[in-house]
Amino acid sequence: MEKGKRQQKVIRMKTHQGSIRQKTPGGPYYYRVTIRKGLPRKEFPLKTNDPDKAKKLAADLAAVLEAQTQEVALAQINAIKGFSKQAMNLPLSEAWSKYEVHPNRATPHTVSEQLAYQSTYEEFVQFVSNPLPGKRRKHNLITSISEISPEVCEEFSDYLKTTSLAVDTHNRKIKRLRKIFDCLKEYYSIENPFRAKPLLRNEREERDTVVRRQAFTREQEQALMEALRDPKHKLINKDEIRILYTIGMFTGQRLKDCVLMQWQNIDLERRYLSVKQFKTGKEVTFPIAPELYAAFQEALVWKVDAYVCPKTAARYNQTNAAGKDVGNNLVNIDVLRVIRWIGLEPSVDVPGRDKKMTVYGFHSLRHSFASFCAAENVPKATLLSFLGTDSDIADKYYTHVGDASQRQAIAAISDTMQKVSPQEKIDKVLELLKTKPAPTEEVLVQIEKMLI
Repeated sequence: MEKGKRQQKVIRMKTHQGSIRQKTPGGPYYYRVTIRKGLPRKEFPLKTNDPDKAKKLAADLAAVLEAQTQEVALAQINAIKGFSKQAMNLPLSEAWSKYEVHPNRATPHTVSEQLAYQSTYEEFVQFVSNPLPGKRRKHNLITSISEISPEVCEEFSDYLKTTSLAVDTHNRKIKRLRKIFDCLKEYYSIENPFRAKPLLRNEREERDTVVRRQAFTREQEQALMEALRDPKHKLINKDEIRILYTIGMFTGQRLKDCVLMQWQNIDLERRYLSVKQFKTGKEVTFPIAPELYAAFQEALVWKVDAYVCPKTAARYNQTNAAGKDVGNNLVNIDVLRVIRWIGLEPSVDVPGRDKKMTVYGFHSLRHSFASFCAAENVPKATLLSFLGTDSDIADKYYTHVGDASQRQAIAAISDTMQKVSPQEKIDKVLELLKTKPAPTEEVLVQIEKMLI
């Protein structure tokens, strides 16, 4: 027992009714203190195995107890239990390198989103550590993580609102910073300052924006194919882009899934294909439509590798020196050029945003696919088996009560508002007969309808 006491290395404090001890040799020190006579002693971890640091930290706690009332002392000790985090002063300039190696850091699937995390953090640092030109800042300039408060984060959110960002873009920036600060929580003692709900914008703020992604009509899709076959229109890899459009029209898949479609997933003999969606990871299967089968037959002529559209796939997969995807934008520009050929403008200006909102694009083919299925009364579950079960596009074209029921209701209302009297019907028939000297069977059918 005597040996155990020596291993604990008990150090008595003279400044207060407390003691410092180690529970295991070489382990962290603990501070035991009596808050008030008659109450059990409380023990707080000092989170250091350095005896000198332990003495200083215990002295700080003792000073708090001696200077405050008993109630305030208890509250402050609870807060000071995190003082070892406050002591670790992490400059903003070094925080990103700490986050990059944190085991709980975000792991986006794309280099583009990885870079977005860093650029968002740098934007925040630039905001809090530099004066705002022509504007008085509510808070002092900040240089370390421990100085970040909810008020500072709210000021940054207010600043973002002045930059004409879409609601989704604004919220993505806040959520990235929230994740970064989750990983840096050992450097501040308060709750994550980016977890405050007021920092996020409400989607209803854009409810007055009537611009939405539009589906192509059948006539517009036909015009797209005719333009792609017209020799007067010039476009890089034009034949492949035509095949790409055909795939989109008859599968409703996203641009990336169509561009990177591989021959191994196409069974021309059974006329079936499968697509493992890049965005969701789900695999969907399709019977191959006759028009798509003909397109695949054309593509067999240039078959050189795994991809159905090899040159377009190579263009799509281009990256810059940082590893960020840049080819997807190049292919998207090619796709949008075709849409302009038929007289449609892909994007329009929206009040309150710097960036235009897309109206027509390759994704419009996905909307068209859904609208055509709805028009032909294809069950919603069947459509979702093509688009993916988590697709919200189907809700735009399928109603819960059923389109037929809605039409019947509107027809009933219309009939009551525009009901024609029997005499009016007779007068219309007589007018018709004046123009028809010898009524044919077709005219008699028309008269019958008029008298209903």
